[in-house]
Amino acid sequence: MDFLMSGLAACGACVFTNPLEVVKTRMQLQGELQAPGTYQRHYRNVFHAFITIGRVDGLAALQKGLAPALLYQFLMNGIRLGTYGLAEAGGYLHTAEGTHSPARSAAAGAMAGIMGAYLGSPIYMVKTHLQAQAASEIAVGHQYKHQGMFQALTEIGQKHGLVGLWRGALGGLPRVIVGSSTQLCTFSSTKDLLSQWEIFPPESWKLALVAAMVSGIAVVLAMAPFDVACTRLYNQPTDAQGKNRVPKFSATSCSASAPSLGTKDVGIMKGQTGHQLFKVTQAPGWSPILLGTQS
Repeated sequence: MDFLMSGLAACGACVFTNPLEVVKTRMQLQGELQAPGTYQRHYRNVFHAFITIGRVDGLAALQKGLAPALLYQFLMNGIRLGTYGLAEAGGYLHTAEGTHSPARSAAAGAMAGIMGAYLGSPIYMVKTHLQAQAASEIAVGHQYKHQGMFQALTEIGQKHGLVGLWRGALGGLPRVIVGSSTQLCTFSSTKDLLSQWEIFPPESWKLALVAAMVSGIAVVLAMAPFDVACTRLYNQPTDAQGKNRVPKFSATSCSASAPSLGTKDVGIMKGQTGHQLFKVTQAPGWSPILLGTQS
């Protein structure tokens, strides 16, 4: 039941946050492998990106990739939050004295995130491709021209097999390890701290809401560089053998070589504003809030 409820709640949030994902993806792909000042900035900030996409591509474009986004959220967060919830219910996240262990929470969050993200990697790749697709005058990154999620998965599978479907999966794991461990650990720690201070009633939804907001901010600050690298890895063009044409083989190498990603100091933090708004709604405590239950 934990797996099902977590997945459904994440899907509910995804309907409202998918436009932010579209904006984030395009801002992260903007200026890829180009020196600062040598490319046209179609998207100056998150608000300008919303207006530009709506004006040129149409308002419906703000929901591009919604189908794979919903499926990915169901798989990813159903497994991730469900597994973490089982670990918490089993007492594995607390010490022998009964106190919350941040280290155990971080480890459990990382392992749960790895399982969910790896299984959902093909869906995430197609989601990135679809969200990057735009009219030529505002296009950024490689344009795959997919017609939909199933067509994209079928085409990639037929051309490149299972290896092609899971292309970029290993490179995206650092993103998930950092993000999931930070998010779940911060959420649990904040919730325990607020409970100790007795600011809200023990079963109040406000307790989970505040903890979710704090963990959302923390995870964005920690994960943004890896998220930029992951987006660009998934969206890179491939050759006839299904290999990336650009020799960037891991999120770590991409993060370490920020100038080649198209920026100097802030390139690896691209799309952070939109990402922060998105991740606040993906924290574990947000699930029961969306479902109208107490946490």
